[in-house]
Amino acid sequence: MEQRGREPQDHEPGDRVQPGDPTGDFWEQLRRSTQSRIGLGRTGDSLPTNRVLELRSAHAAARDAVHLPLEVDGLAERIEAIGLGHAARVTSRASSRAEYLRRPDLGRLPADLADVPHSGADLGFVLGDGLSPLALSEHGAPLLAALVAELSEHYSIAPPVIATQARVALGDHIAEAMGVQTVIVLIGERPGLSVADSLGIYLTHRPRPGRADADRNCISNIHPPEGLGYTEAARVVAGLVSGARRLGRSGVDLKDTSRSDALTSGGGLTIE
Repeated sequence: MEQRGREPQDHEPGDRVQPGDPTGDFWEQLRRSTQSRIGLGRTGDSLPTNRVLELRSAHAAARDAVHLPLEVDGLAERIEAIGLGHAARVTSRASSRAEYLRRPDLGRLPADLADVPHSGADLGFVLGDGLSPLALSEHGAPLLAALVAELSEHYSIAPPVIATQARVALGDHIAEAMGVQTVIVLIGERPGLSVADSLGIYLTHRPRPGRADADRNCISNIHPPEGLGYTEAARVVAGLVSGARRLGRSGVDLKDTSRSDALTSGGGLTIE
């Protein structure tokens, strides 16, 4: 009778791989280029115990990132040190985190804009907690500093605004109160099982309440060192601001091609 042994199992990071083992070499090389969970291996019909624990830990980190309240006072101190002036504070009509998660519509509407000064500047920055207050706490201030360094020589910038229980569209209402030509919203992105602290940037030229997502440009996955870096994100934003001012609008007609074109022509921006 033929004897069937166990099928070979995939190796895990840190396992001793025998020289010439093609399975181990294959997964080890792929893991160096992605944060995705690949080649997890198995024990019987299930995942190895350490893989199960890693997944549960990542899930817990994602949940914590969503529910962790933003420490507004500390963030305000860090961004005011950048030199843009006093950071106004706005909250949406969502009265609690639970309501914010159940009612996205309330996160798009301001409770009160009385604290927002009208500046008439070229650019305004709104820092929103979004679905990952952790991301804004970790990356908001250094990203804002990189943006100011890239943009301040060419444009006037309004004092920043910190928005809590915020969705992206809340920035349109804030921008109208600020009187700015372009609003740049830095907001925590929905956590995944690989990244819990990713920040996104949404740029809207000539913002006003009622703008659709098609009227915006987005730069996502900002969380160095694994994700997009602050300086690179700021450079992309600078190109989009310039293009939006030439075109007279932002959104689907404005394309950033700098990262793909950099391989052939040194980068650029396409207006369609």
